[in-house]
Amino acid sequence: MLNGKKIVLGVCGSIAAYKAATLVRLLVKAGAEVQVIMTADAVSFITPLTLSTLSKKPVLVNYFEPTTGVWNNHVELGLWADMFLIAPASANTLAKMANGQCDNLLTAAYLSAKCPVYFAPAMDLDMWRHPATLNNVQRLQSYGNILIQPGTGELASGLHGEGRMAEPEEIVDLLISAVNDTFPLKGKKIMVTAGPTHEAIDPVRFIGNHSSGKMGFAIAEELAKQGATVTLISGPSAQAVNHPGITRIDVTSAAEMLDACLTNFETVDACVMSAAVADYTPVEVATQKIKKQTDSFNIELKKTTDILRTLGERKSPGQVLIGFALETQNEEQNAVDKLRKKNLDLIILNSLNDAGAGFALDTNKITMIDKDLVYTTFDIKSKTEVAADICRELIKLMA
Repeated sequence: MLNGKKIVLGVCGSIAAYKAATLVRLLVKAGAEVQVIMTADAVSFITPLTLSTLSKKPVLVNYFEPTTGVWNNHVELGLWADMFLIAPASANTLAKMANGQCDNLLTAAYLSAKCPVYFAPAMDLDMWRHPATLNNVQRLQSYGNILIQPGTGELASGLHGEGRMAEPEEIVDLLISAVNDTFPLKGKKIMVTAGPTHEAIDPVRFIGNHSSGKMGFAIAEELAKQGATVTLISGPSAQAVNHPGITRIDVTSAAEMLDACLTNFETVDACVMSAAVADYTPVEVATQKIKKQTDSFNIELKKTTDILRTLGERKSPGQVLIGFALETQNEEQNAVDKLRKKNLDLIILNSLNDAGAGFALDTNKITMIDKDLVYTTFDIKSKTEVAADICRELIKLMA
């Protein structure tokens, strides 16, 4: 999607300006931060109030706002934007852009833009076909600007032909595709596990741990932002999924997590196994709540299936498998043993002896160890930042 993208939307004087309202709404819905700049003529077709309400930002029209004393700096606007979109782009504005004229805030900001510029023309059939307009469009494309081809249909004049501004949905899809093409994990399928597992003792009690799922969810979000299609298998967790590129599968027990992992493993390019899976589970689960009747109480436990080792044994050439090791003693040796025994490409070591690391916190401190026993140690960071570090290393491994 367009999460976090800063987009300047230029709106020109055209009957198609009414489509700008839908366009702003769709851009915001896709996660973009939108700053609208209108020409003076555009204000006659749609009110700044409409677009400011939808964008949640004041609409800019002039260099200087006399009522507020605010100076709208066109250079800063050009530097701020990740994408610059002019829709509708009138014949008049196309001519100014092609010839470097900047007699208004929009064209001045355009000349200052350092980002990709897209323009969606909107005008009558004969205006669009005029050699001067076609020459201006060709010149803009030669500058590296990207034409969003106008559609064919009924025009405001009553004529039928080419010149209609592309529909807002088409424009947003084009921008999303352009952004996705730059993502290093586009087309990759990645499985992430997160959270604890709960091993039932009876209908009301379980064996579990303190994992919150924060680390795994942060990793899933970061991978999705880099273009991956993510399957997130989570034990019981209060964390929420925000990115539409993530499919969440909720499980409770270690056995359920194993089944979900095996179901998805063969189709993915990589796995990041951050879940804190129980090592033992009760041999028998009581069907009714166990009453407190004696001073002592014993539960017979059996080992759960080692999910990480199982996946390591089934790993195909080219698949990347990353595991986690949360240790309290002999940290590095235990992590290296786990790396080797379970056929991992990378292991992420956490030590509960490090302040700010471990379960339920918003921070973490990790050491990455690869198959060649190369150690990379990081300072304490937010789990979002740690997820970005892990994602960068995963991209290297997949390359």
